[in-house]
Amino acid sequence: MTSAAQAPVSVARGVPLSDEPGLGPLTLPGYLREVTRRFADREALVMHHPDGAVERWSYADFWDRATEVARALVACGVGKDSRVGILMSNRPEWIFAFFGVGLAGGVAVVLSTFSTPPELEYLLRSSCISILLLERHVIKKDFGAVLAELEPDVHTSRPGALRSLKFPFLRRLVMAGTGAPFGMIETWAGFLARGQATPAPLLEVIAAAVKPADPGVLFFSSGSTGRPKGILSAHRAVAIQCWRWRRHLGLGDDVRTLTVNGLFWSGNFCQAIGATFSSGGALVLLATFDPGEALRLMECERVTYPAGWPHQWARLQEASNWPSVDLSSLRYVDTSTALGRHRTVFTNWVNPVWSYGNTETFTISTGFPSGTPLEVAGDTYGEPLPGNTIRIVDPLTGAVLPRGQSGEIAVKGPTLMLGYIGVPVDETLDEEGFFRTGDGGHMDDRGRLSWHGRLTDVIKTGGANVSPVEVDNELARYPGVRRSQTVGVPHETLGEMVVSCIVPKEGCVLEPGAIRDFLRARLASYKTPRRILFVKDDELSVTGSDKVKTAALREWVARRLQAETGSL
Repeated sequence: MTSAAQAPVSVARGVPLSDEPGLGPLTLPGYLREVTRRFADREALVMHHPDGAVERWSYADFWDRATEVARALVACGVGKDSRVGILMSNRPEWIFAFFGVGLAGGVAVVLSTFSTPPELEYLLRSSCISILLLERHVIKKDFGAVLAELEPDVHTSRPGALRSLKFPFLRRLVMAGTGAPFGMIETWAGFLARGQATPAPLLEVIAAAVKPADPGVLFFSSGSTGRPKGILSAHRAVAIQCWRWRRHLGLGDDVRTLTVNGLFWSGNFCQAIGATFSSGGALVLLATFDPGEALRLMECERVTYPAGWPHQWARLQEASNWPSVDLSSLRYVDTSTALGRHRTVFTNWVNPVWSYGNTETFTISTGFPSGTPLEVAGDTYGEPLPGNTIRIVDPLTGAVLPRGQSGEIAVKGPTLMLGYIGVPVDETLDEEGFFRTGDGGHMDDRGRLSWHGRLTDVIKTGGANVSPVEVDNELARYPGVRRSQTVGVPHETLGEMVVSCIVPKEGCVLEPGAIRDFLRARLASYKTPRRILFVKDDELSVTGSDKVKTAALREWVARRLQAETGSL
């Protein structure tokens, strides 16, 4: 009989990274050069404009547009490790800019168009970008006006002349898309014209000097501290995942992808941009999600792979053209979704749901690819991907636990972040270089991972992370709120629904609608609670240190909502 001390420990390793099939160059310049040479004449990008015009770019065009941006950036002083912000919806300039920054040796800082003015101010200050490439008008937002409100000199300074005490590193603003430029905001054409001063041979030398371990991208993700965390990743992390996602999804060279989610989410970036370009496919861009337009584009562009989240596909059924649209071209769509069950869709493709990852690992670190038999995958989140080591540890002591025992998931591997900006690495990784994810899980006797949920309180809703602390910090500013606790409860399409429980001050009568309007002005829309519940002090179960027991509260909220509506 095997003793507890001799039981296998919860450690599993993937095969060496060198054994992973399908990998190419591991820098963004190398990746772009490889795919644009290999697929030069194929269609790479498609954009339908509101006026009915349609633009198309081949892979050769893609290379030209990205190098055009890179030359302009170099002319504006961007060099190794310079940070360049990208604040745009899903449009071709976003993609040209992202890879252009890499070609110039800089770090692409991707910013969410959901950001409210206070959120954008924090992102700009913490990221220390020197150039911001933005789209002025996104839905109802005017980011030009927002920037002018945050820093009045944006309106009065000429291009390249900003000297701001609030944003001390920011020197230049460049605008893509429609809208009148003003003050310091320069037109896209004017910006590109600056690149004529950069010799093409110089750019080639700069791009060749970029190494896989160099910082390449900065993505933001919400955390338990109440502020978005800036996650700095190396070129090789991005490149590995771009190559990897084609194999993970099982895509062929027939792929035509429609992306409906923001490219500033690392998951959507890898699934849409990485998987598509590694396959030599075409990416059909939809600036912002509109169900009817998404269906129209799937039909007229003969889309084979829609990249999005389940709650978005559920909304497609509400579109007026849902009953009549022809979606027979769809191939890489799971039949468990509303989209996969459309009357014109016939496919046996299975979405590889057996995977686990974080923005800190630039998406997946465990998984099984699409097509894996159920008897192999089981009810798990997969096995470690090449180069990765996964552990299950005691959340308090860090000791590695026996197989089958629940604990905290820890990961180390080639796509692990370089670190959080402004945070020492020794405060982020443990003594052996593992990232403690804050997620709970266990490992079975075959080394497969099962994810149980978060040990921390971050809410995952519609594919995005929401920090309850951030929501509660804003609720504390609302007159009449004495105390609040925001939690996530299970939801059929969103994964989790954001719910705020509020204890009003004595004698105050609060209205949920007014509170939500207050929060919408201060937080991105996905962070705004879908439900607000008014509770009494004794309904918030607390610890001896007066901290709310969130696990117990989540269960209580779920029961209350189910009792009220019969479902969530």
